[in-house]
Amino acid sequence: MIRTGRERKGIWELVKFLLVSGAAGILQLVLANVLPLVFDGIRVPIPTFLQGIFDAELLFNVNTARGAVDYARYVVNGAVTWGYVIPFFMSNLLANVYAYFQNRRTTFKSNSSNTCFIYYLMILIILILFSTWLQGLIVGKLNSTGIKALSVFSRTIAAAAAGLVQLLVLFPLEKFVLLRDDEETINSCLSGADNCKTKRSIH
Repeated sequence: MIRTGRERKGIWELVKFLLVSGAAGILQLVLANVLPLVFDGIRVPIPTFLQGIFDAELLFNVNTARGAVDYARYVVNGAVTWGYVIPFFMSNLLANVYAYFQNRRTTFKSNSSNTCFIYYLMILIILILFSTWLQGLIVGKLNSTGIKALSVFSRTIAAAAAGLVQLLVLFPLEKFVLLRDDEETINSCLSGADNCKTKRSIH
């Protein structure tokens, strides 16, 4: 099968995106295991509207030794603390911000402005909230198995799964919307119709 130049370019962009995502994934996994050492001491419960997402009974199986220890560490008056939630959120945020700038520079070679980065951050925060909830769900399920190995590595496995979900969302978002190689980014179109018409006439 003969592939066009555009197809080959798209495949190569995907390969580079995966390599960057791999590096970001390693960074995220490290942070997911290191940040708890910093934030575990925070004993402030999360707000009520988040408690339905981060259910202490689901996250921590008190019938296991590991679950009982984590429940005592991360739960105050039946509510999960920020000491549990923040490491998940921060590890996602920092790793994906690194990946965004690396992809902008090397994968898509885009000249997108900081406005596009703001849009990216807005979408990323929503995605992280979902993936943080997903990580909590996975951790709870793994801890409930009673298998020591799964409990020990539950955070690592959960972070990897959330990273996969984000990969499936962020690649098309960056390639086709925020970091388009034709430079018709969201920011350029917001700058005015004349600017967009000029760029289309050039193409």
